[in-house]
Amino acid sequence: MRGLMAAFVALFALAGLSGKAFALDPENTIYLDLKDGRVVIELLPEIAPKHAERIKELTREGFYDGIVFHRVIPGFMAQTGDPTGTGMGGSFKPDVEAEFTDKESFTRGAVGMARSSDPDSANSQFFICFDDASFLDENYTLFGRVVEGMEYVDNITPGEPPSNPDKIVKMQVAADAN
Repeated sequence: MRGLMAAFVALFALAGLSGKAFALDPENTIYLDLKDGRVVIELLPEIAPKHAERIKELTREGFYDGIVFHRVIPGFMAQTGDPTGTGMGGSFKPDVEAEFTDKESFTRGAVGMARSSDPDSANSQFFICFDDASFLDENYTLFGRVVEGMEYVDNITPGEPPSNPDKIVKMQVAADAN
């Protein structure tokens, strides 16, 4: 029994060191390629199914490729997803109704949908939190988490807008990645 317990302790220690205890579902994993490297985002369809689906739909259409990070506030978040680069644009698809939750919190690496003052106005813009932003909890839809590559998000050029904004090089659903 003592040997079995030691084996479980060792297994959990190794899982913790690797940063991932379980394999990600490729259908609910996004590869966000930036100038410095790949960011891996785990989508949370159990929390925000409509938003996870919208992100996958736009990603598969190539919508996000080449879009700039138009609003990057150090210590808060990096925002993208507007084809005009102004923060005022979106896709031609209908807006998505809010899917607020108390099951997850906007902490470092949280990925949420941007919107106007109307809670049901999310469309294509999203943001990645640099640090704790729990004041957004239950006011914005959290649909994913960065599980790898947060150091590349940290390198995104700051500004509102940045004078020379970083772009999404390529964004893919892992199940479709080549």
